[in-house]
Amino acid sequence: MSASVTPPPGHACQLFAAEDIYVTIGVNTGDGLGLPGDVLEGDIYELDAAARPLRLVMTRPVAGVEPQIAEGSAVGAPGEVVRMAARYTLMSPDGDKVELLLLPVSGQLYVLPLSPLSARADYTLVKVETAPEETRLSDLMCVSFARGTLITLATGAQKPIETLRPGDKVLTRDHGPQPLRLLGRATLRAHGAFAPVVILAGTLGNSGDLIVSQHHRMFLYQRKRIPGLPTSELLVQAKHLVDDENVFIREGGAVEYFSLVFDRHEIVYAEGIPAESLMVNDATVSRLPPEIAAEVQARFPGLAQVQHFGTEAGRQFLSQVGPGALYAPARRQRRR
Repeated sequence: MSASVTPPPGHACQLFAAEDIYVTIGVNTGDGLGLPGDVLEGDIYELDAAARPLRLVMTRPVAGVEPQIAEGSAVGAPGEVVRMAARYTLMSPDGDKVELLLLPVSGQLYVLPLSPLSARADYTLVKVETAPEETRLSDLMCVSFARGTLITLATGAQKPIETLRPGDKVLTRDHGPQPLRLLGRATLRAHGAFAPVVILAGTLGNSGDLIVSQHHRMFLYQRKRIPGLPTSELLVQAKHLVDDENVFIREGGAVEYFSLVFDRHEIVYAEGIPAESLMVNDATVSRLPPEIAAEVQARFPGLAQVQHFGTEAGRQFLSQVGPGALYAPARRQRRR
């Protein structure tokens, strides 16, 4: 395709004006999030409670053509190329890290959060990274399994995720055999929010090492309900299980991610243990790499899946009980 031809719309994401995320305590009190030379680590930021997200629509990725702003975008002009100016890491009071991408669009600064931001919460700036030239806006957070992950089929057999094809019947926890609608894939630099989480074999009862993206949620059923949680069925982001012994983040090189999409948000079996499939809705698709997002939106227009039942176990709770409380019994005993 010639570079003069504009590709069709591919995916959308939500931005905030940079001034909506401002310093409440620190050297730059009152200033909105700015360029790397204008911010200072240690300053505490807050999202304005009155802030409203803005929709950025990008073109579908095509070989040889840089992603551009598409028709229907609330910011920028159609055909404008958007690149990252910086990546910032902030820390919330409960210790959870949030990464923000700073995007200059039509002379204005906007922020794309890679994790949800809460209004009236304090976020301390802990890392400033100037975006390298080769970093693309398309390198966004995804919920995926790494190449080689064994997925359980309806027959009970296990196959590496990269060998699955749409139509294959995959075993799900709640709806039995379900046809795979889409297998998305993307290769990302294993750095920051994109570095995978490694869950060593046996930690959660998994038969082999399980390697997933940081925001991928494991489904954990607790026979004895843990005090403070309303249900025994837990959804836990992989990054919250990190203890740097049994579960750790692996930085460096590249990682090839694969996402499973069904008609519903399902719980599948990866390396023998339950984990979520990709939940298709505006919030999740907006954070996918374009290679996956474009396919999902083209094949599932208007689809908004409902999250699988279960209690989301957050960072604050897991810090109190310790991630080891969720490990398989044998692994818990070895840690004593």
